[in-house]
Amino acid sequence: MADLKYYDVILKPVVTEKSMAMMADKKYVFSVHTDATKTQIKEAVEKMFAGTKVKNVNTMNLDGKNKRRGATSGKTAKTKKAIVQLTADSAEIDLF
Repeated sequence: MADLKYYDVILKPVVTEKSMAMMADKKYVFSVHTDATKTQIKEAVEKMFAGTKVKNVNTMNLDGKNKRRGATSGKTAKTKKAIVQLTADSAEIDLF
């Protein structure tokens, strides 16, 4: 397993209609490093965003898609997403 610092764990927020609707329930979706564990993701969110307390973390491993360009075929990179739920008394995360 890689030695990840907290600033290497979270890559970017995932901004979709569904993830924006989840923000009302204090659930935030992030694209994270593929080797990151749930505890590393929890620590990274609490350190990067002041005043936040994480209730739980759900993760999804997504395989790369098959792509073709002419006769050449290959796969895109694997990704990992994390849904982070904050506690009720936690500060909200400002993405914009």
